[in-house]
Order: sequence, then C-alpha cells, then structure tokens
Amino acid sequence: MLVAFQGSSIDGEAYTDVVDSARHAPGWLDGVVSAWSTYGLVVFAVLMLVGWWRARRVGAEAAVTALAVPVVVVAAYGIDSLLKSAVREIRPCRSLRVTTLEACPAPGDWSFPSNHATIAAAAAIALFFVSRRLGAAAALAALAMAVSRVWVGVHYPHDVVAGMAVGALLALGAMALLKRWPEPLVRRLTATRLRPLLVS
Repeated sequence: MLVAFQGSSIDGEAYTDVVDSARHAPGWLDGVVSAWSTYGLVVFAVLMLVGWWRARRVGAEAAVTALAVPVVVVAAYGIDSLLKSAVREIRPCRSLRVTTLEACPAPGDWSFPSNHATIAAAAAIALFFVSRRLGAAAALAALAMAVSRVWVGVHYPHDVVAGMAVGALLALGAMALLKRWPEPLVRRLTATRLRPLLVS
C-alpha cells in the first residue's frame, strides 16, 4: 500500500498563516470567499456559454473553438484527478491542527493538485482563444478561486499553484493544437448533428 504524501514541509507555515488570517477576518469576507470557493466554478460555465453564443455568430470555426473549451476543461480535470491518485497528498486540514472555514474533505480525497484551480485555469486559458475579454475575466476569477481554496483551508498554496499550472499548460497545448488544424474539424462537425451548435 502506498503511503500518502505529507505536503506540510513545503509550505505548511504559509498555509497556517492564511487560515489564521481567515479566522480573524470579518464574517462577511469569509462568507463571500466561502461562497466563491463552493460555487464559483459556475461562473466559468457561464463564461464558456457566453463565449460559444458569441462565437457561433462569427462563424463555424469560431464556434468549434468555443465548443472545445469545455472539452479541454474536462480533460484537464481528468488528468488532474490521475495526478491526485498518484501523489496521494493528505489534505492540510487533516495533517495540521487548524480550524478551517470549510469542512475538511473525507479521507482519501487527496489534496495535490487542486481540482478547482486546475479547472479554473484551464477554462481561463482556453477562453483566451475565444475572446480576450472573456479570457481576462476568467483569469481573474481563476486567481480568486485558487486563493479561496487556501483561505477556506482545504488546500496548501502549492496545491493551487500546481493545479493552475496543470490546467494552464494543458489548455494552452490543446487549444494551440486545435488552432493549427481547424478546417478539417469544422468540415467534419458541420456534417453531423452538431451543425446547429456551430452556425446561427
């Protein structure tokens, strides 16, 4: 049986500093951060929907790019989950004696890398290929998501940094690859039942 990794030696002190700050922060601030940590991923879904809606008015190629965003995000989540299972880092809220804003996930729900940070970063980078404005908004939201996961106590700082790196790199590679050969994919998809999703 594999021994679960302890990440407290990396930045456990920084983690406890953040969690202590959260404990002494105004209640309204903790409430906002907790809500964002829990429900903020919905914002990325909305941004992806807006990006697709605008893109299909531009043309089939733009629409295909926009539809690729959620596919890339799901793929990034899958790879991140495999990394979690390989590293098996115990959550800081279980390794360290701290009081956190959010209930600690169950044992076996590993910490490294952060799924939330990976999803948010992948969405942000992929959305830049659809719209710079949407990408910029998503990038700010992704940064806020990463910070919130440490603030509520469920991740070390290195968990969210690694998650953002994984999501960003995977999205950058996948979207850049898509941009190199868009026409064959567009032709294939417009000949299927997906055509209504590609043209207005």
